[in-house]
Amino acid sequence: MRIATYNVNGVNGRLPVLLRWLALARPDVVCLQELKAPQDKFPEAALREAGYEAIWHGQSRWNGVAILSRSGTLHETRRGLPGDPLDEQSRYIEAAVGGVLVAGLYLPNGNPRPGPKFDFKLRWFERLHAHLAELVALDAPVVIAGDFNVMPTDRDVYVPERWRDDALFAPEVKAAYARLLEQGWTDALRHMHPDETIYTFWKYWRGAFERDAGLRIDHILLNPAAAARLVDADVDRRPRGWEKTSDHAPVWVELAPAARKTRSARRAKSAS
Repeated sequence: MRIATYNVNGVNGRLPVLLRWLALARPDVVCLQELKAPQDKFPEAALREAGYEAIWHGQSRWNGVAILSRSGTLHETRRGLPGDPLDEQSRYIEAAVGGVLVAGLYLPNGNPRPGPKFDFKLRWFERLHAHLAELVALDAPVVIAGDFNVMPTDRDVYVPERWRDDALFAPEVKAAYARLLEQGWTDALRHMHPDETIYTFWKYWRGAFERDAGLRIDHILLNPAAAARLVDADVDRRPRGWEKTSDHAPVWVELAPAARKTRSARRAKSAS
């Protein structure tokens, strides 16, 4: 199963790009962020014609998340992150599909820092910690995919010294992301590319994409059951080079149908 995350930066304005990428890459499940569309304006018919069913949590002008599937029925399990009944922003959606629990999220940006938006980001992170603590130990594979709006380390940002005061690179935010990994989640992209400079976002101006002056802010986290099935993970840079495209590129993971045997387990079997 190939599961991807893609911040489309406006699902209707970028619909031709999204449909072109879906036809080219054929992911089984996709988490979308920044729909920037109210609930009744989501392009369900166009996506169904492309072979994908969808669930979505829209919001006018800002935010918005969705999950698409072409390989199984989506059974929605949660809409909205628990922990704050007053939070009406559309940033979290969760569904079971094909034996995998998939969550799509769009974590707050948090700028300017300091200020109320940054405080909200940290509170949202705390709510995410609490919820994911309930999911990490599930026997079923769990995949958390989306735009986390955090560069976890210096390796994840072009010219780190220029970002020290930004909410995406603040020490508190990097520490919050690290605490997620300490729960037992695997950062799939960094796990498969431990020493590489690899980005998922490039600003539109000053030739950032052409210079590869980017950020890694889109992440896919796997619980131990999902990590045991991890085959590969990468960034599909192709759509970022297209016209009228998002400033993000899709990130994807491939999971084997069942947990892969470790090298030691295979050796033990061959020796028996």
